[in-house]
Amino acid sequence: MKLDILEKCNLCPWECKVNRLKKEVGYCKATDKVKIALSNLHYYEEPCISGENGSGTIFFTGCNMNCKFCQNYKISQEGLGKEIEIEELAQEFLKLQQQNANNINLVTGFMYIPQIIEAIKIAKNNGLNIPIVYNTSGYEKVESLRMLDGYVDVYLPDFKYFDNEIAQNLSQVKNYSDVAKKAIQEMYRQVGIPKFDKKGIIKKGIIIRHLVLPNYIENSKKVLNWIKQNIDNEVYVSIMAQYFPTNRALETKDINRKLNEKEYKEIEQYVLDLDFNGYMQDLEENEEQYVPNFENNNI
Repeated sequence: MKLDILEKCNLCPWECKVNRLKKEVGYCKATDKVKIALSNLHYYEEPCISGENGSGTIFFTGCNMNCKFCQNYKISQEGLGKEIEIEELAQEFLKLQQQNANNINLVTGFMYIPQIIEAIKIAKNNGLNIPIVYNTSGYEKVESLRMLDGYVDVYLPDFKYFDNEIAQNLSQVKNYSDVAKKAIQEMYRQVGIPKFDKKGIIKKGIIIRHLVLPNYIENSKKVLNWIKQNIDNEVYVSIMAQYFPTNRALETKDINRKLNEKEYKEIEQYVLDLDFNGYMQDLEENEEQYVPNFENNNI
């Protein structure tokens, strides 16, 4: 695949149409060079992704959302990372496989889809045979996702907001809900419901994540209802209770505190009533310690 699409980039819903081949940058701030902040084994994903061996996780620099509460804001918003060549990215895939990773976990890589596809081709030609996980905010163009058809084995999208107004307020992004619904349906079309090996590690399928925010319990209920009504009844969800205020969330009304027990119990019961497959994170877990230390990482 050539990188001509970067000459007038429209990979994501912003459709900035900047010439990234000439180092022009749009909303995500990416150029034609792949930029990553971290590449290592990660043990704090869902059990079917991390398992005992860990998930071979690569955090890409940049994002097309601007979440006030982003735990990884140093790479998503402040540009922390290192530029690498496509061939080097392929080598990172192979190195993680050599470390016995269960999969290659691509975190927020939408702006590098053409380069990622080329890296996957190179790596597969050199022995890569573990699943590719595409880990995303959900704010994706269907047309771009179709480019990944056949290259991605597992989709791990967020479905953050049912109401576009909340998305605009907390993440400064337009029409999130409309975009994410179509994107998730396309991901499901490509890979279907999860399929696991004998050790319980996912090999193919979609798991839809949702982070429960304090004071936005009704938003969570609407998200869960939509998933139940519009995606296969056997789909897996991952309900995350790890929220803690960081970055600009500390000064933002409604989200400047952690989830409380009453909110957690309400969502827990709602998930049980809807009879979902999947995971619900324990409120007592201290997820702050799970945020990767990007600044001390040597790529």
